[in-house]
Amino acid sequence: MKHDATPDPARLACLHALTKVREDDAYANLVLPKLLDQARLDRRDAAFATALTYGALRLQGRYDAVIAACVDRPLERIDAVVLDVLRLGAHQLLGMRVPTHAAVSTSVDLAAYSAGRGAAGFVNAVMRRIDQRDLDGWLDELRRNAPDEVTALARTHSHPQWMVKALRQALKVNDRPAAELEALLAADNTEPQVALCARPGLIDPDELAEQVRAATGADTRPGDLSPQAIVLSGGDPSRIQAVRDSRAGVEDEASQLVALMLAAAPLEGADKRWLDLCAGPGGKAALLGALAATRGATLVANEIADHRTGLVQGAVRALPDGVVQLRTGDGRDLGRQESGAYDRILVDAPCSGLGSLRRRPEARWRRTPQDVAALAELQRELLLSAAVAVRPGGVVAYVTCTPHVLETSLVVRDVTRQAARAGVRLEPLHAGHLAAELAPRPPAGADREMLQTWPHLDDSDAMFCALLRRAA
Repeated sequence: MKHDATPDPARLACLHALTKVREDDAYANLVLPKLLDQARLDRRDAAFATALTYGALRLQGRYDAVIAACVDRPLERIDAVVLDVLRLGAHQLLGMRVPTHAAVSTSVDLAAYSAGRGAAGFVNAVMRRIDQRDLDGWLDELRRNAPDEVTALARTHSHPQWMVKALRQALKVNDRPAAELEALLAADNTEPQVALCARPGLIDPDELAEQVRAATGADTRPGDLSPQAIVLSGGDPSRIQAVRDSRAGVEDEASQLVALMLAAAPLEGADKRWLDLCAGPGGKAALLGALAATRGATLVANEIADHRTGLVQGAVRALPDGVVQLRTGDGRDLGRQESGAYDRILVDAPCSGLGSLRRRPEARWRRTPQDVAALAELQRELLLSAAVAVRPGGVVAYVTCTPHVLETSLVVRDVTRQAARAGVRLEPLHAGHLAAELAPRPPAGADREMLQTWPHLDDSDAMFCALLRRAA
C-alpha cells in the first residue's frame, strides 16, 4: 500500500472489511470482528467501526447514486478501493453524526494511505461536493432525477431495482397496500435488535433475561412473535452463559415462530420421529430438538455438507444424548430413501434471503434474479422429497426467509400439483391461525392461510411458512 498519512485505525478496519467483502465474497459479520480484534480497538471505536461498515454496505446503492452525481466519470472508472473510501465517507456525512471536518480529513488520509496523493485529492473534492447537501437534500435530488418510481426507490432506499419490483409484487400477492413498499424498503435499512431463543427444557425466558441483564447490562423485553424469545436493547450475546453453552441461541423471532408452528400443528397418531431436512446452521434444529425432548420424540437433523453438519452439532450440544441424530446427505434423496418415515418435517429451504436484508448488509448486492430461479427449483425438489418422506397424516412446514413469490406460494402450489401426480396429496393447514395462537402478538399475516411476516410490520425477518398435511 502507498501511504502519505496515517489513517484512523477504526476507519482502516472498515476499509479492509469492505475490500474483503468485495474481493473475496466475504460476509461482513464474519470478517469484521477479526479485523477489529487485530486493530485492538476499544469498545467505543469498535462500535463506531461496526456501524460505519454495515451502514456503508447496506446503503451502498444510495451512496453510489450520490457519488455518481458528484463526479465526471462512470463509477466503473473509479478505482475500487477509492470508491470504498468514498462510500465510507458518504455514510459519515449523510448517515452518521460525524462532523464534516472529521469525515473529510479522515477519508482523505485513508485515500492517501491506500491509493496515493492523487486519490487523496480526488476524494477531498468529491467529499466537499457531497457535503453541499444534507441527506434530505440528496434524497430529493435522487428522486427528482430518477426516470421512474422504481428507480427512485432503488436509489433512495438502496436496493437493486429487481428487488424493489419483487418486494412490490410480494406485498400485492399478500394483499398488503402498495403504499407499504417504501416502509418495507426503509425497514430493510434499519439495524435489527438481537433476539434470543430460550430453548424449552434447557432454560426458561425469565431466567435467560436475568442472565442477559447480569452479563451485559442490557435491557430486555419478551418477544412479540415467539413466547420463547427475549429481545435485547444491546450488548454482546456471546457474553451470556446460556448462549455460550447452547441452552439459548441468537435467533430472529419469526424464525422461532415457524419452528414452534410445526411442533404445535395438530397431529393424530404417532408423533415420535421428526426431521429437519435442511438443518444448518442449527437454530431451528436446536429449538425443535428441545421441543422433541420434552415430548419423547427424536429429531433427525440433515445437512448436505459436513461443515454445516458440524454447525448443527454445535447448536444442539446442550440437548440430551440421542434426541438429535445428525445426518449428512442430499435432502432431495431422502424422500426416496425413507418414504413415509417421519411424523413432522421442517423444510427450511435455501433461499435468496430477501427477508433478512437487515442483518446481512452485503446480501442485496450479490443476489440476482437468476439466483432466485435456480433456488426455486431446488426448493421444489426439497419440498417434494419431504412430501414423500412424511407419513400419511403427518405434517410438513415449508419455510423460507424471503417474501419473493417465486420462492414462497408458487413453490407450494407447484409441489402440491406435482405430488398429486405422484399419488401424494398435500392438504394446506391454516398457518396464520396457528401463528396467531402461538405468538404473544399475532403477526400481520395471521389472517392468511400461508404466513408471511414483514420487517416493517412485525419487526422481524420476512419469513414465509406454509403448513401441509399428507392426506391419510
